[in-house]
Amino acid sequence: MSSWKKAAKTGQKTHRERHQPESRKHLGLLEKKKDYVLRAKDYNEKQAILKSLRKRVLNKNPDEFHFHMINSKIKDGIHREKEKKDEHTPDQIKLMETQDLKYIAYKKNIERKKVDKLQSELHMIDAANDTQNKHIFFADDDEEVDSFDLAKRLDTHPALLSRRTNRPRLSDLERMKLPDIDEATMAKIEQQKHMAYSELRKRIERERELTIVQQKLEIRRALKDKTMQNPKVIRPGTKTAPPIYKWKFQRKR
Repeated sequence: MSSWKKAAKTGQKTHRERHQPESRKHLGLLEKKKDYVLRAKDYNEKQAILKSLRKRVLNKNPDEFHFHMINSKIKDGIHREKEKKDEHTPDQIKLMETQDLKYIAYKKNIERKKVDKLQSELHMIDAANDTQNKHIFFADDDEEVDSFDLAKRLDTHPALLSRRTNRPRLSDLERMKLPDIDEATMAKIEQQKHMAYSELRKRIERERELTIVQQKLEIRRALKDKTMQNPKVIRPGTKTAPPIYKWKFQRKR
């Protein structure tokens, strides 16, 4: 009996929906049931969203206030944060108005290479370091404190006491063969050293400024993206730091 039912099922014809008749071909494709199901599902979802929004509007407190109401504005139907005018330096504004993001990244890369080259040439030991060293010596009595000689204790020349690094001992100074350099040459060497450290400091500051401008341009480009909606300011931008925004996570299909 079961074999007869199976044979009867295989003999049935599958139902096929008819195509659009020739006389109605100018009206487009004939909607099938699967197309209607998708269209009805999408319609019902949109109606549910509208119903939920109407309910929120009816339940909203008219006296409610939030600072985001005055710190943002609607542009092209999307909430955008109001940009403060005093968060950029004049140099940053000029760069952001005249150059694009790729150029800023290019200049930043050049500054980074120059900084690396200068740092490899300079020792960076005593430059821009105002930290006072602390070296404590202990004495047995007041008499030893009064007769304490720091140069003798460190076994070095009194003229080298101010040096924080590379302070040779007297025995090492006796074995050294120091070249004869006059005061004019020494002054020129010190001047070149000071100029090199000054250039390095300016290069580092320039790279930091370009990094801030690059980050601000990236934030500005992200704010122009219409797919990123409802941005919220976590920390406003300053002259030394870019602003921080937070976007609501939206799942992409």
